[in-house]
Order: sequence, then structure tokens, then C-alpha cells
Amino acid sequence: MKPADLPLLVSLSRPAIHPSGSWAVFATSSPNLDANAYVGQLWSASLDGKAAPRRLTRGFSDGAPRFSPDGEVIAFLRSDGDGPAQLFAVRSGGGEPLQLTDSKLGVSGFDWSPDGRSIAFLSRVAEEGRYGTIDDLPAASESPRSISTRKYKMNGLGYTIDRRNHAFLVEVPDLDLEPVYRPAPSVANPKPEPKKGIPESRQVTFGDFDDGYLRFTPDGKNLAFVSARHDSRDVDLVNGIYRVPLAKKDAEPVALLEPEAGFGIDGFNFAPNGDLYFVASELGESGRDHVAKNGALYRLEKGRDPIRLSDPENTDYADGANEMKVLSDGRVLVPNTWFGSVSLVAIAPDGTAETLIGPGESSIVVSGFDEAAGVIAAACADSRSKGELIAVSSAGQRKLTDFSSGLQKAGIIEPVPLEVAARDGHPIHGWTLTPAGPGPHPVLLNIHGGPYTQYTGTVFDEVQVYADAGYAIVMCNPRGASGYGQEHGRAIKGRMGTYDFEDVIDFLEGALAANPSFDGDRAGVMGGSYGGYMTAWIIGHDHRFKGAIVERGFIDPVGFVGTADIGDFFGDEYMGTDPVQVAAQSPQEFVNEVRTPTLILHSEQDLRCPLSQGERYYLALKRRGIDRGIDVEMLIFPGENHELSRSGQPRHRLERFEAVLGWWNRYLPVRR
Repeated sequence: MKPADLPLLVSLSRPAIHPSGSWAVFATSSPNLDANAYVGQLWSASLDGKAAPRRLTRGFSDGAPRFSPDGEVIAFLRSDGDGPAQLFAVRSGGGEPLQLTDSKLGVSGFDWSPDGRSIAFLSRVAEEGRYGTIDDLPAASESPRSISTRKYKMNGLGYTIDRRNHAFLVEVPDLDLEPVYRPAPSVANPKPEPKKGIPESRQVTFGDFDDGYLRFTPDGKNLAFVSARHDSRDVDLVNGIYRVPLAKKDAEPVALLEPEAGFGIDGFNFAPNGDLYFVASELGESGRDHVAKNGALYRLEKGRDPIRLSDPENTDYADGANEMKVLSDGRVLVPNTWFGSVSLVAIAPDGTAETLIGPGESSIVVSGFDEAAGVIAAACADSRSKGELIAVSSAGQRKLTDFSSGLQKAGIIEPVPLEVAARDGHPIHGWTLTPAGPGPHPVLLNIHGGPYTQYTGTVFDEVQVYADAGYAIVMCNPRGASGYGQEHGRAIKGRMGTYDFEDVIDFLEGALAANPSFDGDRAGVMGGSYGGYMTAWIIGHDHRFKGAIVERGFIDPVGFVGTADIGDFFGDEYMGTDPVQVAAQSPQEFVNEVRTPTLILHSEQDLRCPLSQGERYYLALKRRGIDRGIDVEMLIFPGENHELSRSGQPRHRLERFEAVLGWWNRYLPVRR
């Protein structure tokens, strides 16, 4: 894969299965360099595999399809590329979609009512005078913001205190009604008001809170959601599950699961009998101890305490838990993040787990799923695919799409799994990729972010591009990473730059020993976010590398507080609060030891690891490198946030690849 092959990275949304179980609808999304945006439409697929998938819509960016309970209507989100996504509905048999919302800040999620007559959706409510609520009032001319809370901004969004996320309700009109036409001017009415034909929505939740994860109760009388509405919400990370009665306007929410239980909720759903299932992590007495806490599945029966159905030390159901599905037989479908894969698991009421779509001999990542009439459909990525639709039934497992065929023709190098014993004997799991040709190949040590996340063995565009350019790739999940138990992840709490540093270096040396074509004398190191932290830490403690790329790094924990959207708690929980202890784990404190040519990549609108993190590190290297001849450069991307490498503007992603390969060509050239 080459940088210009970015448009071949087609990903799939969560599928939705028709109640008959015969077919499913899903959305595709891919970066388009001409439009400099992510484009995609809705597709249908026969679950018996007898008919080829076909495109259902032709919008600029259509996504998140959901069938009405009777299967007659598909609701979905659509953006025209200029404005935010809005809610639309279309007959499942086809036709022109009808727009259901005109929310100033767009729609982010929705749920059908059990009777199919209405849809609840989430939308941010702009404070009057901001975000275009007054025509021709630019952001720079708005009134100043008064800040009195610790939490007031979010990466990828900006300020949150003046645009809270709330629930709304809209009735779905008859899609066969006559369209609304634009009135023509007349002598009596030369400038008639335009008629949009969009039904009126009703706001259901209110207040200085952010609400999410909407679900109707099985009887349709209440709307349930996750929110932090307790007094200490500005300090801790816990939240609760609430319901609001829909019969009475402006009704006050009632807690189904109080925040005082100390959970961080990742998702929930109801069983047909009304029992509540939810996935959550326990955040300790402080309500802030989020370090390496896995999501466990709980059942909450009315009038009882939650019952935990899984062991968070050996499973992690957090990622994708908002899509959990409770089946008619009482089992719950949830994704399990484990050992470099994300499997689909069915949990019985007694806690017994069965893997329905699992890694087998290679990695797989289930990114979305649904079930109807005993058939399961899932969007899955593997070592040869960015995402395909798979159907699972009593007849077995069937692949239904082939969206990655173009990517495979462009060239995919499959990762080879490897396990290495760290110096203290702890097993470290990861992968290597070997480029074409006999070698010796220069080596790139890639380090993931998080730290509590994981590399997988599925198609990863970054390492594919580097391997295609002739670089051997080494990547692993050191202590601190997810997927290997909470103890593995919490090993670096208060000790960042110790076990994780040793594991990454030990895995590199193990990979070199296992691959004679890898040239250990010509190695570079790179990573983003926590990977940027670890890259900066490594080059301050190990001088074997010919070059380094520090991207969107968490580098200066002192400067992180007060500038990052998570600055109030992230460093405190990972590093502690003792200044001496924090300094001992800070790459900024060891900048004087760096001898490695370093490229710093950062984005102007990054609020997770703010631009000041990269700027301070860059200038410190510049000031200390004058007498040492260390080459240091910084590349700043305008209009981008922390997600540049994953979901930034396609042209910026292309330019980023070109800059990365240009840096490595300078300090780690491929000899062919």
C-alpha cells in the first residue's frame, strides 16, 4: 500500500438486520482525496450470500442505518459535506429519503421507539449567540466565555459547556405523504417563508449535563440514557443510567443506576422483560481510577443490586459496548477486546461465555454487529481486510462483501505474530512485517497510543505504507496496553517509562533475533500520543536509533495540566501528583540526553495532547541541540485535532505520510 492508496481504505458501519433475518443494511466510508472528505453510502446485502451487495443511497456521507421494528423504514444519518449530519428516513424497499431533523449542531445518535412511530436522537444544544445561532455573528465576535468548571472542552469538539448534548424526540411522518413544495412569490406575498417539510422535534432532556447512549425501555414509555448528573461530576469520572418518562413534557429524569455506584458506563440495553444489562468499569473510591480498568457485564433487576456476569481481569467488553444486543433467549452479545483481537461473544444469564466470531489463528476485529431471527451479521477486519460483512447462522459463517479487493491488489503485507519474553520473563505479544526483497531491511519500531489500547494483526494503513516503502516493522503491546488483563495494563501506574520502556526494547531485540533480514544497526522509532511519549522517552534513554518521529505526544505532564481536555486527571492517575515522582517519568526532563534526529508532528486543534506539548519539546531540543548538531524539525497541521492520522482530512493524511517517508528517507534510507 502506498500513501496515494488511502481511498482504498473502505470501512463498514455497524450492520442492521431486517427483522426477517434475510438481509442487512450497512454503510461504507472511505477517505476521498478529490472531495478531501470521508464519503460513503448505504448498502444492502443478502445474508444467504446469493445476491451481490448493492448500493441503496447516493448521498455524500450516509451512515448509521437502523431498521424500524417492523422493518418497513430505515433511519440513518446523512451529511451533505457542508453541514453536520441530520436524521433521515427511507422506505426499506427504496425511494427518496425524507429529512427528519434540522438541528443546528447535527445529530450524533438515535434509537427507534418499540412501536416504530418515533425516533429519539441526540443533538448538542447551542447557547444563544454561539455556533451560528445568530446569523452573520462570527465566532471571533461572540461574547467571552465564563469558565468555572474543570471540564469544559473536548478534543475534536472544542468547548462543551455552551453546547450540551441532549435527547430529542421526533415522530416519523408517513413517508407516502405529498412532498412539501417551495411557495412561489406573489404580489400579496413577495417573499414567502420557505417550507422545509421537516417535522417538529421535542427536547426531552435538559440542564447543564451531557447525555448519551439512548435506549427506549421495552414498553416505549421511557427513554433511558447515560449521564453524569451528580454533584461531584466535575471532579470524578463516574456516571449513571437514567430514564425520563415521555408522556409528560419536561419530566425530570429518574436514576436506574445511581452514579454513587462508582461505575464508568460504556453501554447498556434492556432485555424484553425489562432487566437492564450494562457494561462498566469500577473507578474506585475516588471515582477517577480509570487506569487499565476493563469493562465488565452486569445485570440489574428491578429493586436489586447489580450482578456482575464477567471477570474484568480476563475479559474486556468496554469497546463497542453501546451496541450490545440482548437476545430473546437471554444471552447478551458484546465485543471482547483481547490479545490483539476484538471477538464477538455471547454471555448467558449465568455468565457463561461463548465466542461466536473469534480470532482463530489470526487477528480479527469486530467493529459492529446485529442479530435478528437467529442470524448475526458483523463488520469485521482481519489481516487482509479493512472491513467486510460476515453472516453467522446455523449454516455456518459466510463472508458477504469484498470491499478490500482493491487494497489487496495494491499490496498487503500480512503481520506475523511474535511473542517475546521481557527481561523479567513477562510475555510480550506483537507482530512484525517484512517488506519485499532479501534485505537487510531498515527497521521501524512503532509504538501505539493509549496507553490502554492495543495493536492488532489486522490491516493498519500506517505500517502497510512503511512496509511497502521497504521498512521492516516491529510493533507490540507492552505492559500498559489493553487486551492482556488489568494487571498487565496497571503495571505502569506510577511507573511510566519503566516496564513499558523495557518491554518495547526487549521486543525489538527479540524481533531482530527472530528475523535475520532485519538490520538492527539501522533502526528508527516512532509513535503517537502515548506512543509519542514513549518515543521521546526512548531517545532520552537509548541512543541506538538513527531517527525518531514524536507525534501528538504526551511529553510534558506539568504543562499537560490546564491545557489538555483530560489534563485534570490523566497524569494524576498514571503518574501520581508528587512533583519528584512526576519529573522522574517526564520525557521533558530528559530532553538534554537526546542525541537522535527528531521530527515532531502535531495538529493545531489537538486538545488531547495540545500543540504546546510538541512546541515545548521542539524548542527544548532546538536550544539544547545547538552545540550537538541534532537535526530537529516540527510539522504542524492546521485544522486538525488529535485524530489526524486516523480521521483527519484525507489530503492532510496523504501529506503526513509523505512527510514521514521523507524523514525516514533522510535518516534511514532504504537500499534497493
